[in-house]
Amino acid sequence: MTDIFSPIQMGALELDNRVLMAPLTRCRADENHVPTDLIAEHYAQRASAGLLIAEATMVMEGNSAFWREPGIYSDAQVEAWKKVTDAVHAKGGRIVLQIWHGGRACHPALNDGRVPVAPSALAITNDQVHTPEGKQNYTVPRELADDEIPAIIEGFAKAAENAKHAGFDGVEIHGANGYLLDQFLRDGANKRTGAYGGPIENRARLLLEVIEAVVNVWGSDRVGVRLSPLNSFNSMQDSDPVGLITWLAKRLNDFDLAYLHLMRSDFLGEQTGDVVTPAREHFKGKLIVNMGYSGDEAEQVITDGQADAVAFGVPFIANPDLPERLKQKAELNQADPTTFYSQAAEGYTDYPTLAEQQAKQEQTSEPA
Repeated sequence: MTDIFSPIQMGALELDNRVLMAPLTRCRADENHVPTDLIAEHYAQRASAGLLIAEATMVMEGNSAFWREPGIYSDAQVEAWKKVTDAVHAKGGRIVLQIWHGGRACHPALNDGRVPVAPSALAITNDQVHTPEGKQNYTVPRELADDEIPAIIEGFAKAAENAKHAGFDGVEIHGANGYLLDQFLRDGANKRTGAYGGPIENRARLLLEVIEAVVNVWGSDRVGVRLSPLNSFNSMQDSDPVGLITWLAKRLNDFDLAYLHLMRSDFLGEQTGDVVTPAREHFKGKLIVNMGYSGDEAEQVITDGQADAVAFGVPFIANPDLPERLKQKAELNQADPTTFYSQAAEGYTDYPTLAEQQAKQEQTSEPA
């Protein structure tokens, strides 16, 4: 019987289990967006995941949305990522890089005063951005001109090349959570006309052109795509999220991707609906689901064939050995949200494994 601990082939990726680590932006790069040794340690600790999907990583300079998130556009960044991939591979793990453009989620305070770009001149209004000067309101972005879009596509292609040089096993294209590609996809953020606005096939054009460019670098069997048609994070809405995922699930079959990574719900609870069922029905490749799954629910999803793997986010922050804990049905460490976006080891590399906790308990229980 197939269960969450069964191996699986996703395109060219041979995974030991179906407990995957979701991409988690944690702001541990340096001020030049170069990954640190701390990042290498963090991912190596979690190498028992079937697949590590590394955090949202800037494809182009000048598009920071999180302050100290990593990039993949400079030689220094590529060399630093090599340390990460080497550390993960030394532990027998597999790791892909999520390549990303923040669009209107970027902020002038993080980009030398540069105004962010987006499909339409609409600002994010339901949150604030972290900056060195504290949280600030998002600014109104500049609408991208059609003739500027090829440079964005080329930025993703170059990032894909750099990810290959850095030793990753593949890449995931970030089309979710209210960042640039998602902003084009959803009609609440995309009000433009012309080739990249209006009906779904036009709004999806940028994503599809990015996929084509990245597949030309990697081959389709090492490329995944992440989508979140319901998530209202970053002021995102769509008038027909189920219709959107249905159309995309069908269209993505043309690429023979390694996987589709689908976020099933909304961080903020503003939009509801079932997007997993139409994705499973219409997408013929491997489906990864994500958002709020417990170990038991994830097990049921795999056993019932509703998805091929489950990606865990917050549980992997606090539990570097999450697959083993789920297998033993052991208690999980609880993550500390106050350390999610700090720059320290605390709340990043200092969570204990089950074996470490058990060894400590044995020490304290030994008679004096």
